[in-house]
Amino acid sequence: MQCKRCLNTDKQYFYKGSNGWYCRKCISFGRAMLAEDMTPVSLQPIHEESEEYRLQYPLTDAQKEMTEKCASLIQNRQDVLLNCVCGAGKTELVTLSISQMLKEKKKVCFAIPRRQVVLELRERLSRYFPKAKVTGVCGGYTSQTDGDLIICTTHQLYRYYQAFDLLILDEPDAFPFRGNDVLHGIAKTSCKGNLIYLTATPDEEMMKRVKEGTLIMLELKERPHGKPLPVPQVIISSVLMLPLLCVWLNEHQKHPRMVFVPSVNMAEKLYMVLHLFYECDYCTSKSEDRDKKTEHFRNAKNGILICTTVMERGVTIPGVDICVYQAEHAVFDKAGLIQMAGRAGRTFQYPQGDVLFLCKERSSLVETCIREIKKANESVYFVQ
Repeated sequence: MQCKRCLNTDKQYFYKGSNGWYCRKCISFGRAMLAEDMTPVSLQPIHEESEEYRLQYPLTDAQKEMTEKCASLIQNRQDVLLNCVCGAGKTELVTLSISQMLKEKKKVCFAIPRRQVVLELRERLSRYFPKAKVTGVCGGYTSQTDGDLIICTTHQLYRYYQAFDLLILDEPDAFPFRGNDVLHGIAKTSCKGNLIYLTATPDEEMMKRVKEGTLIMLELKERPHGKPLPVPQVIISSVLMLPLLCVWLNEHQKHPRMVFVPSVNMAEKLYMVLHLFYECDYCTSKSEDRDKKTEHFRNAKNGILICTTVMERGVTIPGVDICVYQAEHAVFDKAGLIQMAGRAGRTFQYPQGDVLFLCKERSSLVETCIREIKKANESVYFVQ
């Protein structure tokens, strides 16, 4: 037995109902009957000249080289991993690959973990590909599900069985994709062609495929502005965490500040204290108005946002400084810490940024994260 939608083969998830066997592992997406053949989704033809694109800023030589290599590999029907540091311009690196597929009248999908990023990227790629129909599909935006280039959350891929000639998976090592066999299976069955994985922190499964030769990895360790990644400062204190945070907030009051915390409960408690002294807000997985809060923070110029790991990826705030509160906490992992630090120094106007890891005790995880960032910086010659 194998589910045709999520590729599950575990017998304990199959159930025989009145109409036959079906898979319970992906039942949240509707019943997938084993006896029924799934029909590939038929999408509209590609519009003429939809492949024409224009970027908002010129690519660096390193970006151009990677863009061309990636497009060549896709033309040769190979899966590609773009292992690029945070802020390297991963979206721009796949524009040539997208363009080539559209020119061949083939369907392309860009799948992303977070709803807000879907909406932002839809607008961005609409500017890059002005003659293409760019469609965003996510919660609240499902009335239109077809287009030349489809941008969707990973959960929406169940709509597109065998639909795409190119599937670009952004942050496949992140929640909700990480460790989710159902979403991995649905992603595979939505694509009849090749995949491009975009991440700064590839997981063990991806690196295993790289070693096996079934996934070709291209690496880019520099940001377009040519400045190094901000290396976090580490302060260890078991009793002065909150006063140290306040000192840091005061020292960086001219910039927007993101304070990452390990739990929803801590975000709420820290907000209750800090909002007595600062104008601030908090954003977690339970925040119903998360998009609104993010947009308000982006426009505030020097606001404070307390947040959980839900904001660790896909968010660019010009000039933002970062503090990770209790960075040694077991909830955080190396990839998450790297991503949180990677929110700083992303733009040409503010290429530096400041990152602080506040810890109660020494942590090998924190030290490993900092070594990784320094290692990435050491491999590149930076513009002074």
